[in-house]
Amino acid sequence: MSLMEVILLERIEALGQMGDVVKVKPGYARNFLLPQKKALRATKENLAYFESQRAQLEAQNLKRRQDAEAVAQKLDGLQVVILRQAGETGQLYGSVSTRDIANAVTEAGFTVDRRQVLLDQPIKSLGIFKTRVALHPEVIVTISVNVAQSEEEAAMQAAGKSPRQPTEGAAPAEAAGQVEAAQQSASSAAEAAETAGEQTQSKKSS
Repeated sequence: MSLMEVILLERIEALGQMGDVVKVKPGYARNFLLPQKKALRATKENLAYFESQRAQLEAQNLKRRQDAEAVAQKLDGLQVVILRQAGETGQLYGSVSTRDIANAVTEAGFTVDRRQVLLDQPIKSLGIFKTRVALHPEVIVTISVNVAQSEEEAAMQAAGKSPRQPTEGAAPAEAAGQVEAAQQSASSAAEAAETAGEQTQSKKSS
């Protein structure tokens, strides 16, 4: 597959800085970079246009970064709670997506889009998970996502306590094994005593 050359209009993580000409997969360019106005096709005309607009683009980028840094001071370290149903092992019936996290952050007072949530993979179990939010290509903060079945459970998890305890009345496997071993030992002792008694009785008879 041939790659496409594009001019980056902003910093793209693991790809390059504003103004860099990089090669990407055509699908990535057409489905993400170009429609999101994060890049231009690297044609002679576009290269000339970028150079003529570089100062303005850099000024706009600086303003957006400053705005993002102001929000980052308040957002960094935020913990949001997302309630989900789960099985006894803590596995969710479904998963928590970037859209779910973006909605929770927005409800907390910070407007973000799901595309700004940098989640490596969907969250599929109860617990507290760290994830990143890109307020700007150069301003990324870390938040905590507290996934629980209730507000009370979320509070326990936030306090570092496990809300899931063993079921009351259920004998631990180790204890059950010890009881069984003791019963077998007692049975063996009874059989040995019975055998010894039979042998003694046999000697007396002879």
